[in-house]
Amino acid sequence: MHPHRIDLNLFVVIDTIYRERNLTRAAEQLHLTQPAVSNALSRAREALGDELFVRTPQGMQPTVFTETIIAQVKSGLQQLHQSATSNVTFDPTSAEKTIRLSMNDLTETMLLPALVERLQQTAPNMQVESYNVPREQLERELAGHSLDFAIDVPIMGNTQLQQHPLGKDHFVCMLRRNHPQVSNNLTLDDYLALQHIHISSRRSGPGLVDLQLNKLGRRRKITLRAQHYRIAPMIVETSNLALSAPSSFASRYNVDCFDLPFPVPKIESCLLWHKNAEQDPAHQWLRELIVDTLNA
Repeated sequence: MHPHRIDLNLFVVIDTIYRERNLTRAAEQLHLTQPAVSNALSRAREALGDELFVRTPQGMQPTVFTETIIAQVKSGLQQLHQSATSNVTFDPTSAEKTIRLSMNDLTETMLLPALVERLQQTAPNMQVESYNVPREQLERELAGHSLDFAIDVPIMGNTQLQQHPLGKDHFVCMLRRNHPQVSNNLTLDDYLALQHIHISSRRSGPGLVDLQLNKLGRRRKITLRAQHYRIAPMIVETSNLALSAPSSFASRYNVDCFDLPFPVPKIESCLLWHKNAEQDPAHQWLRELIVDTLNA
């Protein structure tokens, strides 16, 4: 092996295959064709004198040699990235970039209208894409730059992810104006007598509010189970159904809001990104913009 003859791009391919465990997904991340990635893997195998990855039913599994070098590969690529961007200035007015974020529909409602408005004013050539990536996939996607940011609950014990707290929120009960069953105060009996909307992407299972009620030995009547928060206020405003939702979301609608008559933990959220983007000037600017937009 002659280190000075090795194409450094091969280490990018190794890192991506290691992360994805799949040649097709690796090709998508690298914006290459699958044959091109397969060819690069063949060249890496020849250059390093090892199979590097073995195809199995569970995907491309790394060899012992790959496991031995992968930490140094990741560290080296990160240092190269930091060196390449350390002296780069960032001008948002001319920057062309697609910002990829992971968040749920409630956070989309809170963030995207104001964020897009600010970007139109300060960075008109930027585009925004929003997805809801499962929490267990966030580190992989953030590390591979298929995501720039995620807004989620704090993830503890992960040294690869950086986090900025975005604050805490509490649940309230949303009801239409002049609701026939509730006037000035909402008691526990009042709450349980109502028909409720429950928001969940799952087909079954309790939510945070239900888990807290279960501790009291009580249950609420769920009349409507829906996937997204955004549709629920329209139903609340035109029916007698109740929605338990974060206060910052509920306050945006023409409804009455009542504190829940039983204890429910506050919702904590944070902005997440991978540490390999920490020093990138564009990333730093976007972090400040997102945090400022959510706190406005």
